[in-house]
Amino acid sequence: MMMTGARIVVESLVEQGVDTVFGYPGGTVLNIYDELFKNSDRIRHILTAHEQGAAHAADGYARSTGRPGVVIATSGPGATNLVTGIATAYMDSSPLVAITGNVPNHLLGKDSFQEVDITGVTMPITKHNFIVKDVARLGEVLRQAFDIACSGRPGPVLVDIPKDVTAALADWSPGAPRARTGSLFAPKLPRCLDDSEVEEAALIIKASRMPLIYAGGGVIAAGASAELTLLAERLHAPVAISLMGHGAIPSRHPLCTGMIGMHGTKASNMAVGKADLIIAIGARFSDRVVSNASRFAKGGRILHIDIDPAEINKNVAGCRYLIGDLAEILRRLLKLVAAREGSDWNGDIEDWKRVQPPSHSRARAELHPRGIMEDLHARIGDDAFITTEVGQHQMWTAQFYPFTRPRSFISSGGLGTMGFGTGASIGVQIAHPGSRVAHIAGDGSFRMNCAELATISHYRLPILIIVMNNGTLGMVRQWQRMFYEGRFAETTLDRPPDFVKLADAYGIPAWRVSDSPEFRSAVDAALASGGPALVECRIDIDEAVLPMVPSGRALEEQILEERED
Repeated sequence: MMMTGARIVVESLVEQGVDTVFGYPGGTVLNIYDELFKNSDRIRHILTAHEQGAAHAADGYARSTGRPGVVIATSGPGATNLVTGIATAYMDSSPLVAITGNVPNHLLGKDSFQEVDITGVTMPITKHNFIVKDVARLGEVLRQAFDIACSGRPGPVLVDIPKDVTAALADWSPGAPRARTGSLFAPKLPRCLDDSEVEEAALIIKASRMPLIYAGGGVIAAGASAELTLLAERLHAPVAISLMGHGAIPSRHPLCTGMIGMHGTKASNMAVGKADLIIAIGARFSDRVVSNASRFAKGGRILHIDIDPAEINKNVAGCRYLIGDLAEILRRLLKLVAAREGSDWNGDIEDWKRVQPPSHSRARAELHPRGIMEDLHARIGDDAFITTEVGQHQMWTAQFYPFTRPRSFISSGGLGTMGFGTGASIGVQIAHPGSRVAHIAGDGSFRMNCAELATISHYRLPILIIVMNNGTLGMVRQWQRMFYEGRFAETTLDRPPDFVKLADAYGIPAWRVSDSPEFRSAVDAALASGGPALVECRIDIDEAVLPMVPSGRALEEQILEERED
């Protein structure tokens, strides 16, 4: 069937099962937008306030569903505005397909109006990218783009299309979506493991007496949460989770020791130093987890299980590794490892669990991050989705909110993108229209992309926004207070906006609260409103995220109170 390149784009999206795209129109994508308009009954388009917000929305859609998110932007600044969102998805292995327009073929390379070499710009932050100069290749390239984004270790792919290609005609035939098993350009799935390799790993596990499982975001990406929990229960092994691993095992599971790393729990960090075997599953040993790599897990062996061979021995060396689909590997291991009873090791873990920073149990009437999270959870329940920005509020959410299922915690981990969460909450709510979405933000992060309140208001998305306002860039101020002798250089945010008035300008009801009873009342009223709402929480400017492991120290040397140096 002969059709224009723009029509091929739309038909290819439908073929890949895409029901929603996020974006912002412009000159070089007008032909694509015209086709989207004609096919609005088949694909819903969500217009955001900014291309960065659209990229984060597509990312939130992908993280909360496991399906690829799609974002569209025009050439030049439209394309470059996607870069932060693409990099965010790349660092956290989120399947994203970005479609950008470009100037016509005959104007490429001539510094034409709104021309940018976006494939060159995004080469380091995509799994692969394409510029399609021949309309006859467009359909096949789009199929490859989805294949690459979803196969192996997921990630973003960019397809750049000159405007004349969207107007040119070519023959296009429908086909079924490709199996997500690699393609000409995508890294192929690792070879099937020999039984002997899995058996050797099982023997290493059997020989351990104090095993610790370290679970990362790869567990969630692989849909292996059930297998992870079964393995932990079979071994009676404690499970420490990375920031991206929240939801891989319920936070309140008896074997879960909570987050590991810079702001990890006493139990998780102490267990790393004492375990004789660390079973790392879908985790990459980032610097925020490992801290001082030369002092990480010196007393134990490391068995690393991951889909990406590039992660093996990259940051921390292991004694053995298994490369492949995590769910399959864990199922094979479960057939080989015998059930264990609890031991003194589990008793040590329980003792460490009882050690908490004094600030965590401080009883007071004013707002405290732990109380905010507990009161919020009591009102929205286990089935809600939580998005965050980046900073102290993000760590408090990870420390105190009880996540019970995978894909319910949506946050920027690897890149640490301030401004991510507002756009991401839009994508999550669009993907799950019947679910409750709560977005936790700090005042510094929220102001970066608060223009997306227009998107939330226009589509009447029932997102509950909690702004934890301490009047500062809290995490940076904490470092300045602890390590820079209290020189608060450019971190105090004594300036507009008034968040309640800002929300009102977008037609969103808002409340400002300063104590726990006011917070509970405001959340109840916000939920009863049935639409978007904002609650601004005034918290102490010097409330700290604790525990904390100072840079360069071993995990066991964490600070529980600020007066410790």
